[in-house]
Amino acid sequence: MKFAVRHVMKLAVSACAAFMVSAAGPALANTANSATTASVDMTQPLREGQPEVVDTGDARFKSLFSSWTQIERTSPVSGPVTGEDVIAYSSPIQQRAVSVPSRMPLEGAQLTSGFGMRTHPVLGGRRAHAGIDLAAPTGTPVYATADGVVGRADWYSSYGLYISINHGAAMETRYAHLSRLAVAAGDNVKKGDLIGYVGSTGRSTGPHLHYEVRVDGLAVNPIPYMVESEAQLAYARDARLTGQGGGE
Repeated sequence: MKFAVRHVMKLAVSACAAFMVSAAGPALANTANSATTASVDMTQPLREGQPEVVDTGDARFKSLFSSWTQIERTSPVSGPVTGEDVIAYSSPIQQRAVSVPSRMPLEGAQLTSGFGMRTHPVLGGRRAHAGIDLAAPTGTPVYATADGVVGRADWYSSYGLYISINHGAAMETRYAHLSRLAVAAGDNVKKGDLIGYVGSTGRSTGPHLHYEVRVDGLAVNPIPYMVESEAQLAYARDARLTGQGGGE
């Protein structure tokens, strides 16, 4: 089995592409809920002359991209890879792998509040919304949107009952206002696994899921991360937009 460590660039393209998008409409219309994991593909060669997608003027984005490409620069593996090489280097590679969120966190929800600036429904005034709100009946199942490890599963301030999942390479998803939890901190989860149930705990006006995607600790628009089609990834790369939110 061939395993080319040096071809990690596709991770950066796949994981960073949607980071540059804040336009919600086309993505939500094409939402797909496949249970196939969007994870690292280290077998595709990097083509010379490939357009650079990192020159966006965003210093944080460049820093994150640099941290991922460091894997390639420091890898001692080159040329044909033997089974012994795979055994020797598979562990640190797995620790650096990333599973990219690429599905809806629940079925049949209604988008009631988008990402970015909005009039806060409880506190009033214009405030940054760090995620999106998906209204659904209390008890509606909530699913992990990518493979990962549960970082937190408990009550978290105004988020109410809350779950965070770490997906590797500084990617994280957050699920808030739940009525019940189905996982605990430290649990390993797969994309599509049941993790909790919709509720209205914390600072909430009614049953809904507050869902966030964070990259390097910064909130980004979750909509592009709700699909896994190549067409949507191409749309994300071309949009050249970023967005950040503040607190919940």
